[in-house]
Amino acid sequence: MFHHEDHIGLSSGIKNMITNSEKKVVFSPNNSSALFTDPSYHLPAFYELWSKWATKDNLVWKAVADTSRAFFKRTTNSSTGLGPDYAEFTGAPNNTGNHGDFRFDAWRIAHNIAVDYAWWAIDPWQKDFSDRIQTFFETAGISSYANQFSLSGASLSSDHSAGLVAMNAVASLAATNSRAWKFVDELWNLSIPSGQWRYYDGMLYMLGLLHYRGILKYTGRTLLNPIITISQ
Repeated sequence: MFHHEDHIGLSSGIKNMITNSEKKVVFSPNNSSALFTDPSYHLPAFYELWSKWATKDNLVWKAVADTSRAFFKRTTNSSTGLGPDYAEFTGAPNNTGNHGDFRFDAWRIAHNIAVDYAWWAIDPWQKDFSDRIQTFFETAGISSYANQFSLSGASLSSDHSAGLVAMNAVASLAATNSRAWKFVDELWNLSIPSGQWRYYDGMLYMLGLLHYRGILKYTGRTLLNPIITISQ
């Protein structure tokens, strides 16, 4: 991910997956697609792991983790918490293909931030962010909010999607307000995704349920469902 260019040469147009200069993951390591990033590709929780246990580039992985944490603060809206699908390395929205708004990729940003806090608790801002984005979606109608928005919070669709419900539930790993349980319950009460969008919605739904068990264990809460009970 750091050294691909060393092996194939710059003339190929194929770049490193993570830039040496910016220490940020690129949208795609291919020509112009390597000139911007996708905020939902930033995974500081894993970069921190690799900084501790990789066999090389440990300091670089640490720098990438810290850079991603700082990047989230610049690319998410300070009022709504919403971030864009695509962004410049500065954090500003990149509207390539109309992806400068909060659309399907951006659903995963809240997940990436909250998991990083749950694993490492390095950046207290991540708690503020999780409260902020859950406040926005609660206000937007917790059981009916749209799946696409402008970064300032204007609805761009009328659909309500299981994948976004799942990612907003994972934000509860870092949230501090009791409203977080509303989002956890929304995930639990979802039907298994089916139909045309079942791949993406379904994968995020499954990922959300894996974290759901962690949320319960982390907080000591137990399921009320008599069939599935997780003890404190």
